[in-house]
Amino acid sequence: MPLLEETTLPQEHPTTVPVVIIGNGPSGICLSYLLSGHKPYLDTSTVHPNPILYRKLQETKHLSITEQELEYLSEGLEGRSRNPVAVLFDTLLHPNADFGYEFPPVLQWRRDNQHIPHLVLGRATPGGAWHAMEGSMLTISLGLWMELPGVNYRDLTNGKRRDVTSDRATPEEISSYYRNYVKLKGLQKNFDDNTYVTSVQKLCRGQEGEGLENRLSGQGEGGVGDGGNEGFEGNGVECLNNGGGGALWEVRGYQQVQNDTHVPFSLFAENVVLATGASDSPVRLGAEGEDLPFVFHSISNLGLALSQRKLDMNSDPVLIVGAGLSAADAIMCACNSSIQVLHVFRKSVDDSDLIFKQLPKTLYPEYHTVYNMMCSQTYTNVVPSASNRPQAVSIASAVCAKMCPKPQLAAGNMAGNASVGLFPDYTSFPQHCLVSFQSDMKCLLQGNNSLKAFKISMALVLIGTNPNLFFLKDQGQYLGQDPTKPISCTQNPIDIHPYTFECTKEPGLFAMGPLVGDNFVRFLKGGALGIASCLLKRLKKKGTLISNGENNFI
Repeated sequence: MPLLEETTLPQEHPTTVPVVIIGNGPSGICLSYLLSGHKPYLDTSTVHPNPILYRKLQETKHLSITEQELEYLSEGLEGRSRNPVAVLFDTLLHPNADFGYEFPPVLQWRRDNQHIPHLVLGRATPGGAWHAMEGSMLTISLGLWMELPGVNYRDLTNGKRRDVTSDRATPEEISSYYRNYVKLKGLQKNFDDNTYVTSVQKLCRGQEGEGLENRLSGQGEGGVGDGGNEGFEGNGVECLNNGGGGALWEVRGYQQVQNDTHVPFSLFAENVVLATGASDSPVRLGAEGEDLPFVFHSISNLGLALSQRKLDMNSDPVLIVGAGLSAADAIMCACNSSIQVLHVFRKSVDDSDLIFKQLPKTLYPEYHTVYNMMCSQTYTNVVPSASNRPQAVSIASAVCAKMCPKPQLAAGNMAGNASVGLFPDYTSFPQHCLVSFQSDMKCLLQGNNSLKAFKISMALVLIGTNPNLFFLKDQGQYLGQDPTKPISCTQNPIDIHPYTFECTKEPGLFAMGPLVGDNFVRFLKGGALGIASCLLKRLKKKGTLISNGENNFI
């Protein structure tokens, strides 16, 4: 359903929406559910294993969790999220999950007529980045941890169980679950798919009551800095606080409809929620030659090369840079197709921060296979024949002019480890850095006081992703915990109030999910709880914008 019926210019008087959510992945879907009148209450037939939390819940069991003081309920809880509300909601939905238990939730869901009208804008169908992931992989999180409130994951997947890793799911199953969730919960009316946001600007109501539409003249498609706040603040315009107060957000973009037609839209919102995830922009090395055509930053490029038969067992090695799960997925993909792999990463194999050390072997056997190879099939353990021995040369040597042949593993190395024998054409380079890529398909690696050059068929740089907030002023950098650095989900998340998820530097703007450091679905649901609780309390106090009927702005 297009946001605008006209296919030419935005409306003269843009629609005003209480809440616009940018992103229709699990974050946006969960928040839409909570804003649509669904409220969590303590299920009095259950007992939470944490006696202190259970006592607190019983004190106000007649109230929904969204009506209670989240700071009080979160006090003293510990978990694998930096955000206390995320830990709270997780322990209510999955009590003692980190100890290996599968206790039922202590919540029951009730729906009332009090809901907040909102609009969820997403580039594809509901599910976000899950639609673009490789369908044959298994998720890191258990399938039940991927589920959203009110719909059991196993019920929608026919209770599939594989083996000891049975509760892990494929991206295809998860994306299907999220699509069906929106339909089952009747949330479709809140979603506009195939929608691209190009600009989010904060506007302020004039003290003399001038129409906002008159203040939009001359506004471009840029962010706040392009004629946004600066253009209003010196003209007698007062921006009120208290959750945005007298301010509105202008959201512009386009919706892609049939025949790739772009329908522009413009609307106002009292509150904007950033739920865009973190997979928009791959992190780059900044190395020389990184823009050469054989260097890629997505595992999908490896799958495409294999499907097009551009790689086979006789090809030069594929270089994979990174020590995370995406790199491990690429290694498994290449090795399963008998493609030679050179694996480069900066950390030591004994580094306690390696993700593999945090994953139980019984639940993630494939990743521990990769980790075993990283440890036992290192470049220093390679014992090739004298005729094709790779040469480690000093930094002063002119190594770029000479190609080091493909490393070969000695048979003795394979015998010592069963998993190693599966992929004999894999070689790891721990504590190495990528210096440069050369136009003649060579890469230059730096190790312990030496440089090494290898001929490769393609390179995959898989060292993480960052969000792309191009539609905000300075790409949202000013919102970060360190405003001098770009937003990073791990290094510099958006700075938020810990119990409302409202940006500390921008009232009326909220952030959730990976943007605030919650990279796992089981924890990003806490952002939905915090935001919904904040908005329900705030809007109820104002006595306006609470709708008891259907959304009238779609």
